[in-house]
Amino acid sequence: MDLKTLYRSVIMDHYKNPKNKGLINDENYLTVHLNNPTCGDDIIVQLLVKDEKIIDLRHQGKGCSICCAAASVASELLKNKSIEEALNLTQNYYDLLMGKELLNKNILEDALAFEGVGQFPARIKCATLAFKAYEKGLDPLKGDN
Repeated sequence: MDLKTLYRSVIMDHYKNPKNKGLINDENYLTVHLNNPTCGDDIIVQLLVKDEKIIDLRHQGKGCSICCAAASVASELLKNKSIEEALNLTQNYYDLLMGKELLNKNILEDALAFEGVGQFPARIKCATLAFKAYEKGLDPLKGDN
């Protein structure tokens, strides 16, 4: 199996069997809603952060397979990370999509499957929507480092 086929299967697995899908009715969760009107992707994410650590991430939405799979991957990748670690991973993910050289791509785990999306500029928004939503929720919480 070549890398493209492997990556495609990772994306389709997260699309068909999403992790952390479904919102929680709990006021301790921070909720962020973003959409991409050009393609119809619409996502709501929730974050539960305690002591500057992400305890839980949830997502719910509709959209293309890339958008929905990326939401699942993001929820797995960023869970149990500090706010700073999560924001750094998010930036590494954006850099990957833009074709930048990364020192250690393996830290992105399943998010590596989206590396080829960078070749399709119209799909980058699909692949980043959930990450942007989580980032929007985390940004105000980061410390003054």
